[in-house]
Amino acid sequence: MGHRMRTQAKFHRMVRRRKVFGQDLHWQTGGNLRDAMMDALVVLVHSPLVGPLTWTPVAEELGRLGAEVLVPPLTNREGDEQPFWRQHAEAVARTLAPVPDRRPLVLVGHSGAGPLLPAIAQAAQHPVAAYLFVDAGLPEAGQSRLDLMAAEDPEFAGQLREHLAIGGRFPTWSEDDLWEVIPDAQLRREVVSEVRPRSKAFFAESIPVFTGWPDAPCGYLRLSRAYLVPAQRAIAAGWAYREIEAGHFHLLVDPAGVTQMLIDLMNACGAGRAER
Repeated sequence: MGHRMRTQAKFHRMVRRRKVFGQDLHWQTGGNLRDAMMDALVVLVHSPLVGPLTWTPVAEELGRLGAEVLVPPLTNREGDEQPFWRQHAEAVARTLAPVPDRRPLVLVGHSGAGPLLPAIAQAAQHPVAAYLFVDAGLPEAGQSRLDLMAAEDPEFAGQLREHLAIGGRFPTWSEDDLWEVIPDAQLRREVVSEVRPRSKAFFAESIPVFTGWPDAPCGYLRLSRAYLVPAQRAIAAGWAYREIEAGHFHLLVDPAGVTQMLIDLMNACGAGRAER
């Protein structure tokens, strides 16, 4: 229990470091949906630690603006011989099966979905117009989620590793844990209902990245200070970049603002520019 409490407390400090209100928005242009989308299908991939609800308000906002959007559920079977990353990539591919093979995709990953985007691209067998990362970890060949966390926050990764080693699971968030980052009580209740606590097997598996990735322009939207390290890597790589000083689940708090940022990033990627 002590390990679990310390692990949870560390995460809470990270996501609460900035309030979700009074955020400073940074973008250069209003963004034109027609220019950004062209004929691409926007695929919003949720973290394997939560459910599709995290993307639902943004998907609805994009749809209202005329985009075609898909929010595939990341399904898996505990105890399956296939690694989690492959099960999740294949789940997205099954959802995309009715989509014509030549239809380009914009793959957008939030949080723990970021490292999965190359595997999803390979499984989907569609051309990718852009990869967008929203407060997300970045793919790194052969690295596990624990390895990526260790590079971003060694203290948190060490606590989580100890917690998982004694049979613990993460996350086990309650409504009280998330009240600052998700102010709406109903949304918070629904998010908590979709939380998927994961064991060591999930966090310790290596996630592959195919040779030649990225094979399309990339963009990064940082929402919280917990993701400063991957954000800095994205900037160093010359990716299109935007930020909102808010909380990790800001896509539920201000879906219109996050949608605008995504449109800006898609425009930047489509124009072949690396802006920030």
